[in-house]
Amino acid sequence: MVNIEKFIQGTETLHKRLADLYQTANILSWIPPDLLPQAFKELHNTSKIVQLASEELYQQNEELVQTQNWLEAERQHYQDLFEFAPDAYFVTNTEGIIQEANFTAAKLLNVSKQLLVGKPMINFVPLEERQHLHSELIQLSQSDRVRELLIRLKERHGEYFDAALTVAVARNPQGKATSLRWVIRNITERKRVESAVVKNNGDFFKDRPLDKHSKGETIPLNPLVIWYVCQGLVKLSTYCETGEEVLIGLATAGMVFGSSLTSLNIYQATALSDVELVSIYTAEIAASPILSHTLLPKINQRLQQTESFLVICGRRRVEERFHHLLQLLKQEVGETVPEGTRLSVRFTHEDIASACCTTRVTITRLMGKFQEQGLISFDFKKHIILRDFG
Repeated sequence: MVNIEKFIQGTETLHKRLADLYQTANILSWIPPDLLPQAFKELHNTSKIVQLASEELYQQNEELVQTQNWLEAERQHYQDLFEFAPDAYFVTNTEGIIQEANFTAAKLLNVSKQLLVGKPMINFVPLEERQHLHSELIQLSQSDRVRELLIRLKERHGEYFDAALTVAVARNPQGKATSLRWVIRNITERKRVESAVVKNNGDFFKDRPLDKHSKGETIPLNPLVIWYVCQGLVKLSTYCETGEEVLIGLATAGMVFGSSLTSLNIYQATALSDVELVSIYTAEIAASPILSHTLLPKINQRLQQTESFLVICGRRRVEERFHHLLQLLKQEVGETVPEGTRLSVRFTHEDIASACCTTRVTITRLMGKFQEQGLISFDFKKHIILRDFG
């Protein structure tokens, strides 16, 4: 910037000196009068070109400085994001030597950033797990997939902790691996909760009072309560505008249901067998991480089942709906018998018709057709048995 300003000052001085020279030359009698104007005109034009070029150069330099300042601000912005991110970040070479580390990473390992840079990551891994990490480093350079490693790490002068390492490979334009980008999280607490869930999942609800309902009973629903099915099968349904019942779900043992899990205005739960339930208040779930962790996969299971029923309703042909419904029931309530897979609950033709969005008469006809084809049969209690049913 300073050099450009000096250059511009120099061109202005040159222009001024040319003007002075022209005035001096006019009084020199020995210079041919026709030569002088032409020479000074060419010099003047040349100096003007130089002056314009210098001004343009100055403008370009100003824009370059602004761009440089903007780039520096952006670099600092992203550096701050990296530095003060809530997760620990490392950048290593392909051998696992730390090249960059943010503040959270240094805090996690109880080491200053200056001491981290240049250290192998393997130094923070227990001896018995170093070979595993070394093998993973070799595989990482040969793959483009983001991978997650579960491994123990050790704080400096501290204890070991369980860590989840998410790592991605950075490559140059030629496709060669140049560095590894790591996100490191301490999952000690998560593993503790998971262990507690595994330990308590079987008897988590055993000390709660059981709510029993006989087959055919309507189960009362409370928006503040989620029901957990300990035993039996519950039919979940709604009603369409014509007043016909529509089957939207089946809650088997180990599943949950409740009016707070749906946005339907009409939602009914009916016992398809003798059932035993346990009530859980939603406020309890919000206050207990272990309870939340226990129920989350069960709620997810219910949502996935609901999606399966929606897919069935979306089939064009009724026969396809019936076929896919039987497949779903086989998965949800099927039990292996010598003849095939027996549905442990007896469904009425109305139940099946509502799930297939058709009439009872149509389902009766399809059942006869499937029975003739050897796809289904019935036991002495009128339970459907699926035979060679894919």
